[in-house]
Parts: sequence; structure tokens; C-alpha cells
Amino acid sequence: MPRVSELSLGVRCKAEGFWSGAEVWIKKPHVVNKRLCGVKEPEYEAVCAEDFGSSLARLTGTDGHELSELFPFIHVYTVDSGLKAEESWCVGVRTIIPKVEPNCNGNVYKEIIVKDLIGQAVTFLPIEETREGHIILKKSNVYKIQLEENTDECVLRLHALRPDQWFSDGVAYPKLSWLTAELLPKLARWAIENKSSEFKSTLSLIPVEKYSILYQQLKNKYKEMVKVWPEVTDPEKFVFEDVAIATYLMVLWAEERAEKGVTSRQSFVDLGCGNGLLVHILNNEGHPGKGIDVRKRKIWDLYGPNTHLEEKAITPSASFLFPETDWLIGNHSDELTPWIPVIAARSSYSCRYFVLPCCFFDFCGKYQRRHCKKTQYREYIDFISEVSAICGFQTDEDCLRIPSTKRVCLIGRCRSYEESEGELAEARRTDYIRGRQVSYTSFTNVTQKDHSGHNHHGDGQEIPEPGSEWGSGFQPREKTETVRNCAALPRDLVDGVVLKVARALLELTAEAGEEGKNSSWKDTNNWHAGGSLSIREVAELLDQSTLQTLKKECGGLQTLLKNSHQVFRVEGGRVHIRDWRKGGLVRVNSKPKSQTSGALKTRLCWFHTHHPHGCPLSTEDCLFAHGKDDLRPSTRPLKKLRT
Repeated sequence: MPRVSELSLGVRCKAEGFWSGAEVWIKKPHVVNKRLCGVKEPEYEAVCAEDFGSSLARLTGTDGHELSELFPFIHVYTVDSGLKAEESWCVGVRTIIPKVEPNCNGNVYKEIIVKDLIGQAVTFLPIEETREGHIILKKSNVYKIQLEENTDECVLRLHALRPDQWFSDGVAYPKLSWLTAELLPKLARWAIENKSSEFKSTLSLIPVEKYSILYQQLKNKYKEMVKVWPEVTDPEKFVFEDVAIATYLMVLWAEERAEKGVTSRQSFVDLGCGNGLLVHILNNEGHPGKGIDVRKRKIWDLYGPNTHLEEKAITPSASFLFPETDWLIGNHSDELTPWIPVIAARSSYSCRYFVLPCCFFDFCGKYQRRHCKKTQYREYIDFISEVSAICGFQTDEDCLRIPSTKRVCLIGRCRSYEESEGELAEARRTDYIRGRQVSYTSFTNVTQKDHSGHNHHGDGQEIPEPGSEWGSGFQPREKTETVRNCAALPRDLVDGVVLKVARALLELTAEAGEEGKNSSWKDTNNWHAGGSLSIREVAELLDQSTLQTLKKECGGLQTLLKNSHQVFRVEGGRVHIRDWRKGGLVRVNSKPKSQTSGALKTRLCWFHTHHPHGCPLSTEDCLFAHGKDDLRPSTRPLKKLRT
């Protein structure tokens, strides 16, 4: 049998691990082959050895003579082998869904998957189905992946039926060298790790093929938004993320209309709509609806009159119900996230919701962890699912295909109670919200004992005193976003911290061999670069008042040190004095970062003023001014304020 490649796993691997890794490639080939959108997952049937030939002939549309070459390759067990026939084989067919069709012949790409449960091997038989329904077996691209157990370790082997005739289009048929260099190592890693995801597969609630087609259409239609994006946020991430979310919702809603037998498009309200692009796309594609956010964004003015956006603070109450709306959307809705199922439930019996949780909020403040055995993200998803269930929704969970680490969405499409039981359901909702708010208050009081006063949380927020079905204590975000990246801290505080930390580092001597571990940072003369300290050790240098001030900033002390990049280099949790002789902000052998001429010599050189040996660079080579006489006025445009 032609063996193309093999890879030693280095350890003994159980059969369960092999099949776990194989299932990733079978069900989620797009995680490796980025030119695929996904597959229609196969439904397997158990096949005994004596029925295997007829089953394969039926699926490939060929006779036994045509398959004679395949049987030795697949290594079919006979009835005389003594193996239990019903446990020997599983056969299924998956449909390959490319992101872009590699040709225009209209053929559907499929693969027959043959699982040899005894021999620990899986064989892939590519077939193409023509528009006329004919099936073409691509024998040139038949391959098998097999786990072979040796005495001390396991070996993963890739076999091809006809390696010399292998055909590749780079999409549905990847190169044989790609299977060897890319797929096989990943299968080996998955087999060893044998990890099961705590979340569902992506796009598990909608047809992947419809999603793929619509996504490409919307991506091509709205990709120009990247060029005119006026916000300071990354345009590619936000544009293509919202295109993907819009695609998901439109496919989900199309399936809902087909199921209900209606043609009118669903209406929506996006609560906390942010840049409003999702609203813009949905409005453009025919869905009536609007977005509401506490702050208007610059990009709103580019959308035109057909995109409906409102600048308004949203406070969960009877005045923020939407009885005529089909769907409520919470796309990274932060403090509104737990309230969206509640608002949907109270708006009308037919109102549904879609929420994509990001930051962790409870009903009246930051979410407090309770289960250390779960990841924080999994725990928060479970909390929103619990809220949804209490609100009377049958909750679905899915994973979106977006460029974000927070990809899990929750969907409430139908209720778990009859409409006539609305009063009882409302009582459950009210009791739950009040209980959560009281629990939050008690928990915060315990963890903030040193806070002065008795009716405030540590963040200055009033303790909720539930007295209505909405409770109290909810804090909508401010209309003007507070800058919390250490950039607005008093200059004397920042300068004092920088000077104290730098002096502590200069009093140290670099540990023997520490700098030698990375030759690109090796000293070349006697200018003193000092030693290094961990972030924790640096924190111990500062007084409590300074630490409390830094705690209120995003990233705290570490952000301040990284912002002071003229003086410090922060890597691997340790702080070093930056040596500008070694490429400044860029390591040796990495792509140099161009310096804007309008920024040169516009700030004083810290080393020239404070370092005992002065600046390691000459006045001509240093990017910063060596004294006031060397200063130049800045010609750079002012940075945009974040909105």
C-alpha cells in the first residue's frame, strides 16, 4: 500500500484520542483548511463486512469490479476474521462547502467516510455529484489516515491510493504535501490532547451552505466600509464581524420564516448597537428595525436616512419594552446583556432574542464568579442561559464564525410556558431578579468591608433596594466614555512611578545568562542596563495610594509601564530598562517600524536627563531631544479621541 507520510506521536495514544482528532477533521475541516466554509456533517450507518461492498457500490454509483482496487486499500475484514460484524465499520457521506467555488461546473463535492473501528483507520473517498445526479468517484484522491501502535509509541500514517495521480485545486482537493505538512501534525496534536470543547460546534443551528453563500455576498457588498471607517477601532475586524453576525441572523430568520410559512421579514431592535453597522446591514437587506445606543458614533453619519439609529440611554424599565418587535439583539451589549432576555419576555409573548455576551455583567454591576471549576466565560454563558430559562425561553446555544474570542451566542426563539401562564412566569422572573440583586449586594458588602459608608458598593454605586419587578441599582454607561488606559493620570504621578521603578532596576545587575538567552538583546559596551523585576516585585515598590489609583485603570500598573516604552521593555511578565542601541522598539531580525518624522525630537530623552550614564545614543541618533535646545515642535495631527 503506498505510504505517503508518517508521524510519530512520541507517546502512546489511545484509540479514543485518535477518533477524537479524526472527528475534528471530519466535522470541522475549516479549522485547518481555511478555504472551506465547513461541511454538512455525515450521518453514519453501521455496516458489517459482508454488506460492505454493496453499501460502497450504492454510495459511489459503481459496481464491484470498479471497487476491487479499493478493498485491499481500505483493508476490509472478512466474515471469517472472527470479528463482530456489527462493530467493524461505519460509513457516512459529508458534503464539502467551499468558501468560493473552485470551478463553475456546478458539481457538489462530497466524501464518503469509511471508519475502520477495529483497525483504527479512516478512509476518505472523494466523489462529485453532477447537476444531472451522476456520481464521479475520484480514485486519484482517495487517502487513509491510520493509527498504528508500536511497543513504546504510536505512529500516525497517511496513505494515498494513487499518489502519482493526485489532483489538487487548492480548495476541495488540497495538495498531498499539505495533508502531510499541515493536517497530519494537527491530527497528531488533537489525538494526544483528546480535548472536548466546552462549547458547541460553529453554526450548529443553521445550514452552513446557505450561510457560506450569503456571507460571501454580503462581504463583497460591504467590504468598502473598511476604506471609509472613521472610528479608531480596527475596521477589518468590526466590518467583517458584523457582516458575519448579520449573515447568521438573516439565515436564522429565513429558516424561521420557512418553518412558519410566512414571507414578511422580521423586525428587530439592537440594544447597545455601538457603531450601528449591524443595524445598517439588516436595514439595507430589508429587515425593519433600529439600533439604540447611549452615544452616537461618527460612522452613523455615513449610513444615510434608511438606517435607523437613536442616541438614547437605555434603562431596563416599563418604558423600554418593544411589544411590536419580533427580535431583540444584544451584540456585545455589556451591562444590558442579562436584561435582554427579561426585556424580550416582558415585551410580548412572541418576542424573541439573540445575545452575544462579551463583558461580564450581572443585573446591577459586574458579574461575580461563583464556580472556580469552570472558565469565567463558560460560567457567564451558563448564567445568561439561566436568566433565559427563568424568563421562560427554550434557549439555544451556538458558536459564531467571527474574529473574536467571545463567539458564543444564546438564542431564545420559543417559550417553555403557555401564554395563559404569563402571570406565573412573570412572578418567577421578578423573584429571580430581586434575588440576584440582593445576592449581589451581600457579596459586594463582604468583599468591600473597608469601604466607607453603608449604602454604596466599592465603585460608588448605590446598593439596590429591590422594590419593583425591575429592581434597582442598574447603572447605564456614561454618555462620555472615560479614558482608563493610564493616559489621563496626573503627569507627576506617572513620572514618579517611572523614576522609582527605573532606579530600582538600575540598582540591580542582570542575572548571569539572563540576557544571553536572547542574543538579540546582548550588551555591546559598558552602558548600564540594570536588571529585571517581575510585575509583582515592581508593585511592591509602590505605596498603597498609588496602587489603588492604578487599579482603577484598565491593565493597571502593567499598562503604565508599557505606555512608558521609552524607558521600559515589558516581556514575559518582567520589566527591563530599554536599551535603544538594540533597535529601540523593534528586535533584531524583525521588520523595522517606520518612525513618523513629525514625531522626532518632540519629547525630552528620559535617559539623557535621568540615567547615570546618560543616553546610550548620540544626539543625532536618538529619537528624543537631548535638552530643551534640541526640542522640535510636533507636526503630527492630534490623535482621535476614542468614541
